Amino acid sequence: MPRFGSSGIRGLGNVDVTPDLALHVGMILGEAYGGTIVGHDPRVTGPMLVEALTAGLLSSGASAVEAGLVSTPTLARGARAFACGAVVTASHNPAPYNGIKLWNPDGMAFDEDQQREIEAALDRGHFPTPSWDHFGSVMSRPDLVEQHVESILKDVGTAKLRVVVDCACGATATITPFLLRQMGCDVIAINAQADGHFPGRDPEPLEENLAVLSSTVRAVHADLGIAHDGDGDRMVAVDREGRFVGGDALLALFAREEVRRGLVVPVDASMVLDDLLPKAKIWRTRVGDVYVAAELKRRGADFGGEPSGTWIFPKATLCPDGVYAAARLVAMVAHRPLDAMVRDVPRYPVLRGSVSYDPSKRERIESRLDVVLRALGGEVSTVDGWRLQRFSGTEPKIRLTAESRDAARANEIYSTVLSSAKGATE
Repeated sequence: MPRFGSSGIRGLGNVDVTPDLALHVGMILGEAYGGTIVGHDPRVTGPMLVEALTAGLLSSGASAVEAGLVSTPTLARGARAFACGAVVTASHNPAPYNGIKLWNPDGMAFDEDQQREIEAALDRGHFPTPSWDHFGSVMSRPDLVEQHVESILKDVGTAKLRVVVDCACGATATITPFLLRQMGCDVIAINAQADGHFPGRDPEPLEENLAVLSSTVRAVHADLGIAHDGDGDRMVAVDREGRFVGGDALLALFAREEVRRGLVVPVDASMVLDDLLPKAKIWRTRVGDVYVAAELKRRGADFGGEPSGTWIFPKATLCPDGVYAAARLVAMVAHRPLDAMVRDVPRYPVLRGSVSYDPSKRERIESRLDVVLRALGGEVSTVDGWRLQRFSGTEPKIRLTAESRDAARANEIYSTVLSSAKGATE
């Protein structure tokens, strides 16, 4: 069974993602790439996996550079000075999960070819065994957060806003509140104690998980609320009334601000973008930031993003950087309130959901779903499964998306695909 999904290696900590796996990944990285910088989010199994991965690097003769507890975009930017970077994280997944995501020096996650090379090496099971006097050395880089902040401040202006930041008890507790204060904001930070149990809320920044953020924004009369996931590659927001502003709206706002020639988005991004940017070329990819980043690099496009809340500003980095995106949004809101900007964006009915499935039955489920979806009529994209349904790259779930300019039609489509997904998995 493949270990890599759409966002690196991901699974239950100490069950699927074990010290043995981390050790072998470290050995392969050390032999194939060399010196690697390693960081982690606050998950409970993180230090264990970091130690194992580091041991693998050292045993291959490569150096290991310890970054400690940092956000994923902080680590990815720090990888510029090394052969590659590795962050131990499960991003937005619940506390029991963990994973390993790998980064190239240009800030892009390992692509499919690189992932296949590591998969093949893991399957072969033959790892380097250098002599006792050719082991690597350990160094540390405690300055990555400071460097990340400094690089962002060079790109954004000052902003005298009151902002509530919900760090989800994740890795952004080390950076986003400090960064926004450096910009000149009055910052109220919640869930800002790094804790791998995620006691404040589930780390995925969905609307249903952000009630405390919304109520706090209203209570303190803030101009804006910012929410991250567990490792900081995602960012969503609430406006000054505490209303959730999700990925589709933010994607449209960032695209309108950034795009002059080309935009890269996944297949589940709203068709609002086509209407909002009639003169721009829009490329659609499989879901996953690595696919968006690869297409951005290939096309030389201006911006890329996903409705899940990942934003890639290629002039800064090819890594989805929720910290940088938070600063950019604050700078935009300093000129015009978020709710006013959102009102200018067309809104079409979009329904999203998910259905769990047994991974061992995936092929049978795929064939049944394909028949049902093609019978619906209209355009069916198969870039990543279907435009209406796709298999998640990080969890055993089928993701559902239905969009139409007509609400009744959107509901009709969603009801049909939801019924078909449930029926196919029974």
